[in-house]
Order: sequence, then structure tokens, then C-alpha cells
Amino acid sequence: MTLSLIEGLLLVFVLGCAIGAAVLRDVLASLMAFAAYSLGISIIWVMLEAPDVGLTEAAVGAGIMTILFILALANTVRPQENGLFESLSVRTVVLVGAFVVVMVATVPSLPPVGADGTVHPNPVVSGEVTQYYIDNAYADTEVKNAVTAVLAAYRGFDTLGEAVVVFSAGVAALTVLRQEVFA
Repeated sequence: MTLSLIEGLLLVFVLGCAIGAAVLRDVLASLMAFAAYSLGISIIWVMLEAPDVGLTEAAVGAGIMTILFILALANTVRPQENGLFESLSVRTVVLVGAFVVVMVATVPSLPPVGADGTVHPNPVVSGEVTQYYIDNAYADTEVKNAVTAVLAAYRGFDTLGEAVVVFSAGVAALTVLRQEVFA
């Protein structure tokens, strides 16, 4: 598996943002790093051909959560500035480093994105489920678009759950924004 230059740069960007959000002592700077991380992850989801997940991550993670955090930060007292690494413990750095090493070691064992024709005991990985959806989506659901059939019929409860989460986050953000405007 080879990464393209754009994928490699995006991974470095996301990792840098995650590290920045964790180690920065300035809350606003940490918040901006978190928002950039969330936006980078949403781009990765789009590159992995999961635009619904990418859109949700961008809207909720980079959008609504950032707004809510900024509003919460604006309504609190900012602490005195500390040094960048003043409160990091060695044990925390070692544990996080070990976790990152384990995660990086497992990535090469993942199948390539879009790998077709591979024999695998899991029917989802082998493509049997995908082929079933393509062959039977219209007959089972009478929906002409296979993606819509999967999201609305086969994964209806999952999609309903995602819609409820996004709707609830939007209502909460609008409620907070309304209170801020009229306060």
C-alpha cells in the first residue's frame, strides 16, 4: 500500500493537529487545532468514499462543536498563560506514544481501500454484501438509487440515529446562539 503525497500530507496534518490540541496550553489555540483536526478527518472520510460521514464530521465536529466551544470559552475566565509543556507528565507521553506506535504498526495490515476480488471470510470485506445490494436494491426497496436504498432501507435505523444526532446538535447550537444574541 502506497500513500499519495496528498494523503501523506493530510495524515501529517491531522496528526499534528491532534498533538497540538493535546499539548497546547492556550485554550483558544487548542480549540483551533481541534477544529482543524476535525476538518482534516472529514476530508479523510471523503477520500475514503464516505461522504455522508465526512459531511457529518465537518458539520458537527468542525462546525457546531467549534462554535459551542468558542461560546463556552467566551463566557469563562481565561487562565494565566503557562509554558507549553509545563503540565505534561512523562507517563502520559509514554502511554500516548505507545498507543501511537501500536496504531501505526497495525495500519499496514489493513486491506487496501477499494480492494475487490479478495477472498475473505467476512462477507462485507469480500464484497458479497455489496454485490447483494447492487443486485437487489430496487427489488427489495423499490428505490432506484442504490445508495439511497442502502441508507434509507437497509440501514434505516442507523441513518435515523445519525439524523437525530445532527438535528439535536443543530438545535442545541441554535439555542445557544439565540441566548447569546438576546442576552
